[in-house]
Amino acid sequence: MKTKKAPAASTSKADDVEAFMEELEHPLRAEIGAVRRIIREVSPTINEAIKWNAPSFRTTDFFATTHLRSRDQVQLIFHLGAKVRKDLPPLELADPAGLVKWLAQDRCLVTVGMGKTVQANKGALEASVRAWID
Repeated sequence: MKTKKAPAASTSKADDVEAFMEELEHPLRAEIGAVRRIIREVSPTINEAIKWNAPSFRTTDFFATTHLRSRDQVQLIFHLGAKVRKDLPPLELADPAGLVKWLAQDRCLVTVGMGKTVQANKGALEASVRAWID
């Protein structure tokens, strides 16, 4: 994965993400773009920025980050911030499509897939995002 310099400070966060994506050398760049659109369309309260050197999503706080190390499937980390929250009971997330793998009690890996699988998993991803941010 290679990216060039960050865009000028005068750009918006959305512009930062677009500039980042234009420079991103990743085999799933098109699928990552599709997943970004799906997530943003879930709610008008969802915004996007580059956090942890990857497209990340937030309402008031960041709740998901694209896992760019995965080269064969688009994956997201759903989280409650950078630090593990051991003060909370284990979270639950309905997962009828089998996209979710729990990494800790407060974060999970959501595997959306690649190619046509991304669109096939659109409804499950939308439901997971809605449930996570509510």
